[in-house]
Amino acid sequence: MDHSHASFDAYMKFLAGPSADGTPVVLETEHALSLHFDLLATQSFMSRRDPDRLALGYTRTMMGFLLLQPAPTRISMIGLGGGSLAKYCYRHLPDTRIVAIEIDPAVIALRDTFHIPPDDERLEVICADGAEYVKSHDARPDVILVDGFLAHGMPAQLGNAAFYSACHARLADGGVLVANFVDEDPHIPYYLEEARSVFGKSLSIFMAEGSCNYTLFAWKGVPGLPSRDKLLARAGVLAATHPLNLRGAARRLKQGVRLASDWAFRQKLTG
Repeated sequence: MDHSHASFDAYMKFLAGPSADGTPVVLETEHALSLHFDLLATQSFMSRRDPDRLALGYTRTMMGFLLLQPAPTRISMIGLGGGSLAKYCYRHLPDTRIVAIEIDPAVIALRDTFHIPPDDERLEVICADGAEYVKSHDARPDVILVDGFLAHGMPAQLGNAAFYSACHARLADGGVLVANFVDEDPHIPYYLEEARSVFGKSLSIFMAEGSCNYTLFAWKGVPGLPSRDKLLARAGVLAATHPLNLRGAARRLKQGVRLASDWAFRQKLTG
C-alpha cells in the first residue's frame, strides 16, 4: 500500500467530516491508524509497528483491573472500537476467554483493518446491544470493561443503575467493572451515583493516564481495597509480563476511592 497516498485520501475525507449517520471513519497515516466518529475525538489508535500496543493512556489505565484480577478466566468487553483492549488481552492473557460486544456492525466490519484476530476458542466478537447482553447472558466474567461510544457519545443505557445492577449480578465473585468516561460528559456525577447505588463503597474514580478521560472501577465484594503497599507489590510482579504503568494505576486507584465519595469532587465534575 502507498501509505502517503492512503494518508492523504483518508485525511481529506476526515476533514470533510464523518457522515451525519455516525459511520466510523478510519484515518490512516504512515505510522498509525485511528478510528473516529467526529473531528474532535479519537475512539481508537493503532501503531502499525506494534498493532497490539495500548497507545492511548486510558486503555492502559483500564487494564488496571489486573491489580484486582491478575488472571481472569473470562472478560466481557462492551464496545469494540479498534479492538485495542481485545488485542492486548488476547496477546497477554493467553488463558482468558474474551467476548467483545459491539452494537455497530460498521465498527465490526473494520476488525481486519485494525488487525483484530478472527474468532476462535479464546475470542468472540458479538454484534449486540451491550446493556441487553449483560442482562440476558449466563456467563460469569471476572471482568467487565465498558468502553461503548457512538457518534453522540456514551449511550445512556450504559450508565444507569439498571445497567450497573445487571453487571453486578453477572460478575463472578470478586469481579471488577471498569468504565471509561470522557471528561466533558456532564453526566459523570449521575453515572457515579447510579454505580454507587449498586456497588456501595466499592468504587474508585480517577483521571486516566495521559488523557482527559475518567476511569471508574467498581468491584463485587468487600468495600475496601488491598493496602497501597500490596497493590504496588502486585504491580511490580505484573510488570514482568505487562508493559503498563500499573504502579501509577495502583496509586490512582487508592486515591480514587476518596474521590468517589467526595461531594466537592462531584460538584466540580458538574462544572
